[in-house]
Amino acid sequence: MLDKSRKPKANFLKWNIIGSGIFISPKGVLEHAGSVGLSLIVWVCGGGICALGSLCYAELGVTIPKSGGDYSYVTEIFGGLVGFLLLWSAVLIMYPTTLAVIALTFSNYVLQPAFQNCLPPFIATRLLATICILFLTWVNCSSVRWATRIQDVFTVGKLLALVLIIVVGLIQISRGHYDALRPSVAFEFSEDPSVGQIALAFLQASFAYSGWNFLNYVTEEVVEPRKNLPRAIYVSIPLVTLVYTMTNIAYFSSMTPEELLASNAVAVTFGEKLLGMFSWVMPISVALSTFGGINGYLFTSSRLCFSGAREGHLPYLLAMIHLKNCTPIPALLLCCIATIVILCIGETHNLINYVSFINYLSYGVTIAGLLYLRKKRPNLARPIKVNMLVPITYMIFWAVLLGFSLYSEPVVCGLGMVIMLTGVPVYFVGVQWKEKPKWVYRLLEKVTYMGQKLCYVVFPQEDTSETEPLTAFKFSPIDWSVDC
Repeated sequence: MLDKSRKPKANFLKWNIIGSGIFISPKGVLEHAGSVGLSLIVWVCGGGICALGSLCYAELGVTIPKSGGDYSYVTEIFGGLVGFLLLWSAVLIMYPTTLAVIALTFSNYVLQPAFQNCLPPFIATRLLATICILFLTWVNCSSVRWATRIQDVFTVGKLLALVLIIVVGLIQISRGHYDALRPSVAFEFSEDPSVGQIALAFLQASFAYSGWNFLNYVTEEVVEPRKNLPRAIYVSIPLVTLVYTMTNIAYFSSMTPEELLASNAVAVTFGEKLLGMFSWVMPISVALSTFGGINGYLFTSSRLCFSGAREGHLPYLLAMIHLKNCTPIPALLLCCIATIVILCIGETHNLINYVSFINYLSYGVTIAGLLYLRKKRPNLARPIKVNMLVPITYMIFWAVLLGFSLYSEPVVCGLGMVIMLTGVPVYFVGVQWKEKPKWVYRLLEKVTYMGQKLCYVVFPQEDTSETEPLTAFKFSPIDWSVDC
């Protein structure tokens, strides 16, 4: 069992929400919102919607105390098919696409100072992003301790950058530099925004807020979840909303909307305008932040693959860990390969719309599960029970947001839905079909055995049952990421 002193506490949520998204999304939010004032409203309302969703997840987290987040709850409530579709979309879309966006941001911020008058070359940004993904995959494969230390150290980078931006912005405002923030100017629209464009602005902001549900991925490891889950929400969400809103206000204290939209690295442009000879601090701080963000998403994605393989929804090989290092090498390699493929074919802001749409789709299905569980099992023990207005309000917003997003970006959002639905035949062939021909099982065992030899991995079990046939293995919910 885990030592309680080593379990995640409430501040885990705060540091996972505050990430590289705030250095990526402001441009997309402003572009779709059409004005400074409306973009700031989107940032504030985005935090409020996250708070509603977090409260619903807190109830689910203590009602169904399983690690794995959305996937575990939906599987428990709606059954294997819906759970598998969420897992399928997370493994193929959400995590690799998020990693690709953060890696591209890392490379843009590293390269932008060398290309001050133009955009960094396409090949250069993709190559540097790929090198970063490969390096951090190697780190996570080599040692859990190295991965967690990187996360701790590089958290300083994002906090330094945000504190610096906010402080310098407040100094600018105190000196009277806030023309873009005056109400008469802030709500000037180049053209009237449609509801669909506002919905896309929310999708862009939601990318920065992603991570609010990460604590539910490790519910089994949280100390006193009944107390610490709500505490994490009440402290973290308002704080993050304040930080993000103040960061955007700081941007507009020194940049016109046109300058922000023209910038490929907003924080670098901000630093060049205000920090003078110390402008180099900004790209370094953001690079540190994005580097740590990539590491954190690699770590979390391997946990999700482990949960899915433990339930029999993914190949057994993905539930295996290195014999000596106790790291989930097959799961990490899968996420690394998927991310590199997406890096080669996607553009940053389209990728954000793509992944945010699928994220919101998953959130809505999960919270619909809460409403379904309330109706079908009203007497189920619920240590935390939110008012019904909370999930209903969230679901109304969810339906409007996804409907108008799909209308405004039918290709990007529709492609995400198509990829998710491709999981239906995969589920029925790979999971539901139990009586497969013997040659299929022999092939799977051979591939698994080769993967074991190549990656030097075994199932994370306390006993020495590795000598049993592959079909006889049972999964044990040991926390390989801490105990090893």
